Amino acid sequence: KNRFGSTDELGIYQMSSNGLEEVPNPSERLMENHQDEISGTAIAAVVEGQRPIYIETQALVTNCVFGTPQRSANGYDYKRMSMILAVLEKRCKLPFGSKDVYLNIVGGLKIVDPGIDLAIVAALISSLQDISIGRKIAFAAEIGLTGEIRSVPRIEQRILEADRLGFEDMYVAASSKLGNIKTGVRIHKLSRLEELFERIFG
Repeated sequence: KNRFGSTDELGIYQMSSNGLEEVPNPSERLMENHQDEISGTAIAAVVEGQRPIYIETQALVTNCVFGTPQRSANGYDYKRMSMILAVLEKRCKLPFGSKDVYLNIVGGLKIVDPGIDLAIVAALISSLQDISIGRKIAFAAEIGLTGEIRSVPRIEQRILEADRLGFEDMYVAASSKLGNIKTGVRIHKLSRLEELFERIFG
C-alpha cells in the first residue's frame, strides 16, 4: 500500500534480518538467474509506473500429450497469450495449435505493459525451435493482430536502462522515435514478426 506516491509505481522489497528493505536495482535481481544456452527465455524491457524494468520471460512449448492442447500463463494475460499464438500460427506458419504452451514471468510479477509482447513472442519461438537467445539481447515492442510490430512509449528510457545493465542488442519497432539518443546498445528495428523470425531463428 502506497499512501504517498503514485498508485502506478511498482516497488520491489525483500525481507531481511532488519525487516522489509527496498531492492535498489530490481532489474538485476529479476534477471540474476538468467542463463545462456537455454531455449524458451527472453528478456523484456517493460515500464511499470515511471521506471523501466528488465524481466525474464519463460516459455515452454511441448507436444500435446492429451487430446486438447494445454495453455497456462503466469503473470501475463491469458487471452493476450492466446491472441499472440494465433498470430504466430497465421503469420509465421508455426504449429502452436497442436502444442501445449506454458508461459511464466519470472519474479511473480503481473505485467500489463504491451511492450512485453515481443519478448513473449521470442521466448515462444525459442522454445518451439529449441534455439536459445543470447542473454545480452532485449526486446521492447507491442504485437498487432496482423503481425505488425508496434512502438511503445518511453522507448528511449528503456534503451538507456539497457545500456546501464550491459545489454548489447535491443529489438524495437521500426516506427520507434529515438531522437538523438546516445547509447552503446545496437538497435534493431522491425516492422513485422516475420523479420524477427528470420533475424534470430532463421
